[in-house]
Amino acid sequence: MGSSYNYYRMFGCFNRKFKIREMEPPPDVRDAFCRYTRRGTQMNADQLLRYLVEVQGEEGCTIKDAEQIIQQVASRRHHLIRRLNHSLELDDFLYFLFQDDLNGPIKSQVHHDMTAPLQHYFIYTGHNSYLTGNQLSSDCSEIPIVKALERGVRGIELDLWPSSGKDNIHVLHGRTLTTPVPLLKCLKAIRDHAFVKSPYPVIITLEDHLTPDLQAKVAEMVIQIFGEMLYYPQSECLEEFPSPERLKNRIILSTKPPKEYLESKHQRDTSPAGKDSFREDILKKEKCEIGAEDHDTDERSDSDQDDEEGDTSNDQQSSQTGAPKYKSLIAVHAGKAKHGLKRALREGSNKVNRLSLSEQELERAAENYGTDLIRFTQKNILRVYPKGTRVTSSNFKPMTGWMHGAQMVAFNMQGYGKSLWMMHGMFRSNGSCGYVKKPRFLMDKGPHNEVFDPKAKLPVKTTLQVRVYMGDGWRLDFSHTHFDTYSPPDFYTKLYIVGVPADVRKKKTRILEDDWCPIWDEEFHFPLTVPELALLRIEVREYDISEKDDFGGQTCLPVSELRTGIRSVPLYDKKGQKMKSVRLLMRFQFV
Repeated sequence: MGSSYNYYRMFGCFNRKFKIREMEPPPDVRDAFCRYTRRGTQMNADQLLRYLVEVQGEEGCTIKDAEQIIQQVASRRHHLIRRLNHSLELDDFLYFLFQDDLNGPIKSQVHHDMTAPLQHYFIYTGHNSYLTGNQLSSDCSEIPIVKALERGVRGIELDLWPSSGKDNIHVLHGRTLTTPVPLLKCLKAIRDHAFVKSPYPVIITLEDHLTPDLQAKVAEMVIQIFGEMLYYPQSECLEEFPSPERLKNRIILSTKPPKEYLESKHQRDTSPAGKDSFREDILKKEKCEIGAEDHDTDERSDSDQDDEEGDTSNDQQSSQTGAPKYKSLIAVHAGKAKHGLKRALREGSNKVNRLSLSEQELERAAENYGTDLIRFTQKNILRVYPKGTRVTSSNFKPMTGWMHGAQMVAFNMQGYGKSLWMMHGMFRSNGSCGYVKKPRFLMDKGPHNEVFDPKAKLPVKTTLQVRVYMGDGWRLDFSHTHFDTYSPPDFYTKLYIVGVPADVRKKKTRILEDDWCPIWDEEFHFPLTVPELALLRIEVREYDISEKDDFGGQTCLPVSELRTGIRSVPLYDKKGQKMKSVRLLMRFQFV
């Protein structure tokens, strides 16, 4: 077979010719093949099984599994025509190692205990789930809700406002220029797509700005559309949350219950599209943001939560009688820190509820009384949402919330960026079902009621060894001039550990010039004090001497879920969509 070349035109007058290197096995792969075939040229099912158990750590693997792998490789590489000896050659073996569906870096099945109460889990949660773009002027639609559910998101947020005629319910970001979408459309989209990706419960958090008669209308719509899918407790308030297993294929409502169905004569303007109120609201949010560090969390939590959760508090008796039905459908009650957050976190209750904090409130609470946050989340649910000035739908770093036990770290799923990549990474855990069991230390109490302290200095529990062998697939997914006009790309890989402060690290490989199939074969060590919360973030860049380095793909993997051995790691684009062909070959070990 002749060699393949790329031609790059220089200055419009002559061509540079670069040979395309075919994918070759790195030394470790070649050595493993030789060792398990006893220096032979064919690896049979027995030999492959030994390799899977001894090197890849797949103790439950059987001879049938090994035979199926060989058959899969045969059908893909040799178009259903296979040698009679049913074995793998070296190139077949490398091909197998590079297939992420056969040899991926994490388990693809649900494997956590799903029978604990809801507060024992991190829950994949969206913020303003109906927005297609920015927070101020983008369209509202059911399409982002569908996309989120199909990705595995389990927490959907809807902002409910009266229509202009006050006789119907719209979903939109209040006091902005966002265009509304009917609530009915959103509810039907949730019904039709809730369990496409995962059978575990969907929690709809409602930011409610409705009068009692419209709340009654919401109750009727919810009952009619969801029917038996809707879960609501028999008692007025739960003493303990049910488990995800018990709530399979059920939909749950969460909001603040109506305050005895009162209707305010001083209620804020409920015309959400008014430009004056829009400007005033943004100015208020900017002032809150600027002055945030000068105020104690205890003093600000009430007003912030009113904005986020909706405020139907009133001072005049309403003649409406429909709101009791609405109230009875609320399974997860959202509470308020009426007397300050510190007191709310420390005061016990025989009822469970959900508390919402902005990202700034969380940061200050974590700094001042982090162990109280953890103790609170052992029984209740804590939701954290982006600050109001993130008008471009950017996101904050989620690790502070997870470190302190926050179950619902709510993100703008329609955006993209490194924080969202971390969110995607965390919820690749547990078969991407949207529920990740919290580490035991976040739920346990010591003999003197002590809990995990994120600020405490801890010893190294384990060290993650990562070897970056090689990458491939860019030549299939990109044009030959995508990265460089005059030559093949110059790739390098960056590795980051995201976790508790003591574990944060970053490393990178050397730059390999003019190579579509780079073989770095470099090893890195990451000591970890809290591996249960750590994420391994991987990013490939293409070096550019005169401009910003080009993006070549990224992924984020939960360290606690990593499968040891040599693994295929698929990469994703900036928006989190899986690239068709681009993968890295890496090795993971814990020592």
